[in-house]
Amino acid sequence: MNDEQKHETATGQPKLFCFGLGFSALTLGQRLLGKGWRVAGTTRSQDKAEHLRAQGFETWLFDPERPLADAETALAGTQYLLSSVPPLPVGDPVLAAHGEAIARLPETSWIGYLSTTGVYGNADGGWVDEDSPIQPSGERGRRRADAEAAWLELGQRSGRPVHLFRLAGIYGPGRNQLESLKRGKARRIHKPGQVFSRIHVEDIAAVLEASMARPAGEGLQRLRRRAVRSRRGRELCRRSAGRRTAAPRSVRGG
Repeated sequence: MNDEQKHETATGQPKLFCFGLGFSALTLGQRLLGKGWRVAGTTRSQDKAEHLRAQGFETWLFDPERPLADAETALAGTQYLLSSVPPLPVGDPVLAAHGEAIARLPETSWIGYLSTTGVYGNADGGWVDEDSPIQPSGERGRRRADAEAAWLELGQRSGRPVHLFRLAGIYGPGRNQLESLKRGKARRIHKPGQVFSRIHVEDIAAVLEASMARPAGEGLQRLRRRAVRSRRGRELCRRSAGRRTAAPRSVRGG
């Protein structure tokens, strides 16, 4: 740890490190930067790293084929660590490259992992909650379930609380039905009884921040704001747009 990092840690300026500064992690990071936090994280491209650096982020390059060039420096002073990097067929790339370094971090009091409700698998139309069994029905769901178990094992081995966040469909600025309507790509799906779970990216950031404020103990959150029928959600978006967009194309679900 260099002198500047020692000073920042000593003065109590909290540091969050995010493996994967994607839609959700970036929203959380921007929220915390505005509150005086140090926020560091990874991206896969140099261009994005420079763009985020200009916004105040400390950025590092990382992908499954390219671990952190200097993990000790990148992770130094990390009190809160979040991973949103999806698993590979061979396992979680963050844990494979830097699991031992994360387990040895002396100041980390909270670890979060962004997973998906896909770990519950096919419930045949039934509802699921945090107490539902993990029964992934597809390969991607199985990878997520294995990654969750690996992160929990790291927490138990290192004595760090690991919090899992199983996210439903995420929407927010630039990623919502209004944008789909504007681009003419919205579809109205006719499938009796089908509903979709959605959560706004700002709500995800708020939940993560609240969890970080109370880091003790492991936790599991299945994050959704509201379940809504597909046709109803698209019609509400169209009304919100003042019906200035074409009606979405109808598709019958199987």
